[in-house]
Amino acid sequence: MTIDLFSDTQTRPTPGMRDAMARAPVGDEQSDSDPTTRALCDRVAALLGQEDGLFMPSGTMCNLVSILVQTRPGDEIIVDDQSHIYNTEAAGSAAIGGVSVAPLKTAAGIYSPEQFEAAIRPPARTAPRSALVSIEQTTSFSGGSVWDLADMRRIRDAAQARGLKAHIDGARLLNAVAATGIPAAEYARGFDSVWLDLSKGLGCPVGAVLCGSKEFVVEAWRWKYRLGGAMRQSGVIAAAGLYALDHHVAQLRVDNENLHLLHAAIADLPGLSFDPTAGQSNILCFSVAGLGVSAAEFAGACLAEDVRIRAIGSQIRVTTHLDVDRAGVLRAAEVIRAVAGAFAAKA
Repeated sequence: MTIDLFSDTQTRPTPGMRDAMARAPVGDEQSDSDPTTRALCDRVAALLGQEDGLFMPSGTMCNLVSILVQTRPGDEIIVDDQSHIYNTEAAGSAAIGGVSVAPLKTAAGIYSPEQFEAAIRPPARTAPRSALVSIEQTTSFSGGSVWDLADMRRIRDAAQARGLKAHIDGARLLNAVAATGIPAAEYARGFDSVWLDLSKGLGCPVGAVLCGSKEFVVEAWRWKYRLGGAMRQSGVIAAAGLYALDHHVAQLRVDNENLHLLHAAIADLPGLSFDPTAGQSNILCFSVAGLGVSAAEFAGACLAEDVRIRAIGSQIRVTTHLDVDRAGVLRAAEVIRAVAGAFAAKA
């Protein structure tokens, strides 16, 4: 059986989750009368300390709708250069919202408050208006880095003082909570929009919940309709989210611990290089350039040994989740060590 560490999106619904989905009371989500979906939105809004929430098919739609509600065509948003918004959302903000993106150069997906403030454009007739800043907590393609709460708040406050909206891409926000013990509501406090993914570490088959003020959610609903995101008996999938919040949140700490275990097992390998911040949550990135091979070659060699990891550019990304236990992680570490040793011997 393949040990799949490609992404935490590879999780499958557990038997208990499938049962909860089958038994879910349902209604009509488009008229806000699906009771299970409404319960999930209320639950996540309370978890994030927000006034209201709405169920979305994907985190990508959460980011896009947040941008569409809080910007206008010709505006500019500020993100990190390795963010999901900038790299893997098909330029939706530009194609649909007419919004440009200012990516800040980062080592591990985290920019400083000073970098952010320097990126805010002064008002000018010939320049786009800086309108929104996004923080990705935890970071995705740059290795699961956990933002410092104080820095997040400094960026939030600077943004709002200069007339920008402050957004959190919270795809793996609960992995940050598991790593630090800081409640999700503390991370989200004062931000204009924030969302939580259900289909990653929480193990649901689909979905995310976008939250903010009641006024924000009213406008977000409009864009959800326009984008074709409104559903009918969505309680069938929303029930998976409620089940996950009851049964899978504690697993995130285990996922983080398993990642730390894997990191410790391969950190000393010649030819591999890690950012000093690596291994903070459930994602680990490293370079194999020192072995004289590409990331794709390295990932292919691991897959031949039934360990699936992800090549992203020149980096390898490994992601732990509830479908891979401690034994699977240890086996993956053995394979990575063996593959690295084989390539090192050929160098």
